Amino acid sequence: MTTSADTIVHTLRTLYGELINGAPLSGSYMLNIGDAGLLASLDKISPADASRSSAGGATIAAHADHLRYGLSMMNRWGGGEKKPWEGADWTTSWRIARVTEEEWNDLCAALRKEATKWLEIAGEPKEFSPFELNVVMGNIAHVAYHLGAIRQIARATRGPTAEEEKQLQSQK
Repeated sequence: MTTSADTIVHTLRTLYGELINGAPLSGSYMLNIGDAGLLASLDKISPADASRSSAGGATIAAHADHLRYGLSMMNRWGGGEKKPWEGADWTTSWRIARVTEEEWNDLCAALRKEATKWLEIAGEPKEFSPFELNVVMGNIAHVAYHLGAIRQIARATRGPTAEEEKQLQSQK
């Protein structure tokens, strides 16, 4: 059985959309039903919370900036640049320890811009080479990983529990 390019693009749009903008009540694949997703989850936290880490690891702001940076590379690549990640400095984001309110608001706005743009690009009809498909599928896992890491640091960013999801389903 083969999978059409349209099916792949629909799947990419669905999975990225769920991670970025949340899981609909009608059903989900990556998150629990009713989960707000990455962007709305980050909107729930203060700059002080964004400056917090767990067990000496990276801060939420560092994770958010790393995602912003990675998605900016994806957008450049999706816009036709052949190898935007050559020469990329992946260490910069991990140095972020504290953010002010202005810095946090700017970071969230920049991440929203890159995530929204990537969601549009990933949803455009196209054929994928095996390499390209690996890149976009790997990026889905990458976004999911960092959403999970952020949620381990700040309880306020967590989505509904399985019990809460069950309650939401019963309200349909």
